[in-house]
Amino acid sequence: GIQGVLDAYHRSLRRVQLYGPTNFAPVVNHVARSAAEVLDGSQYFVLLIITDGVISDMAQTKEAIVNAAKLPMSIIIVGVGQAEFDGKVV
Repeated sequence: GIQGVLDAYHRSLRRVQLYGPTNFAPVVNHVARSAAEVLDGSQYFVLLIITDGVISDMAQTKEAIVNAAKLPMSIIIVGVGQAEFDGKVV
């Protein structure tokens, strides 16, 4: 459940250094390529992006999300920390 996600996030903070720029399009495209390879409906992908910064490549990210819209995948973007996330809804 959600506690497992939070636990994994806190564990990863000890191993991952956060930095910018915050480009989401490459990771969305990467997961979309994997999802596009599943032709029989046997798999579904959930991409969870936890970010402490606003999206640096907004136009490319929007395009990547639109291109992935018909694939067997969901994209969840969660903003954490002090950044201004209000105007960054895709």
